[in-house]
Amino acid sequence: MRIGLIGTGRIGTFHAEALSRHPAVESLVVADADPARAALAAARTGATVASVEELLAHGVDAVVIASATASHAGLIARAARSGLPVFCEKPIAVDLPGTLRALAEVESAGTVLQLGFMRRFDAGYGTARAAVREGRLGRLHTVRAITSDPAPPPAAYLPLSGGLYRDCLVHDFDMVRWVTGREVAWVYATGSDAGPAMFREAGDVDAAAALLTLDDGTLVTATATRCNGAGYDVRMELAGELDQIAVGLDDRTPFTSAEPQGPGAPPKPWPGFLERFAPAYEAELDAFVRVVRGELANPCDGREALHALRIAEACEWSRRERRPVGMAEVPGG
Repeated sequence: MRIGLIGTGRIGTFHAEALSRHPAVESLVVADADPARAALAAARTGATVASVEELLAHGVDAVVIASATASHAGLIARAARSGLPVFCEKPIAVDLPGTLRALAEVESAGTVLQLGFMRRFDAGYGTARAAVREGRLGRLHTVRAITSDPAPPPAAYLPLSGGLYRDCLVHDFDMVRWVTGREVAWVYATGSDAGPAMFREAGDVDAAAALLTLDDGTLVTATATRCNGAGYDVRMELAGELDQIAVGLDDRTPFTSAEPQGPGAPPKPWPGFLERFAPAYEAELDAFVRVVRGELANPCDGREALHALRIAEACEWSRRERRPVGMAEVPGG
């Protein structure tokens, strides 16, 4: 199999290395807006460097998109019109109209689009999903989702990111649906821009909280921050009438107990998303290769990404308008 990879930044280079090791991938073609960066990734992986135009006409069997967010929708459409299956890092686009247009291109072409919600391939989230679906927790009444980055991204990234709900908490919104099997009915969200000035300048927040009510009455809190100095902290806690479990609680969770006999700070906390979710990133690419080969159904198609984005959009409306927002108000359902 010949794979084309567009975007060779941090996550793109990680994907290039994973694909170069995959036994079903015979060759790799890489493209980047910065040719020097593409050349570095090619040197590390034995790939061929090409422009995007050359890549799409290079006889590839599928395309992996890991370029800047603003380019995703256009590249998805171009690949779809070329009849190529696509794996794309989230998001499809930072807004609903762009997302819906890209999905329409994929559906019109009859091609495959798999989105990079890597937590669906994390062992802990998979175990939690099984526990909920098999009834081991009893009636689920409360879910707590947490995503905390250890440091803010570059200031130039913020106006392009779509904001904390769309860029960061969208993973938690996807996990709420995937783990529980339920849909969000209502959201009420707020945020704070009391941290670094660059968040206020970008019209974004550095900390956010959302209360979600699921269609069966389960209550979900989802919180995020860009300023968690203790380390990278991603967890989900699920409480039911029979039991409760936690995802992301291990000896690297950046958490210190205040109890005299409780655990202290971990000696080596998670520093970031690539380290925490490295196995999941590899697993989602393996799944994509198997989807292209016809061995597996698409585990996360574009419509799944649309559902998560709609929840993020509702949260943004709620924060801005200071009111609860029903999911029926958000287009694209």
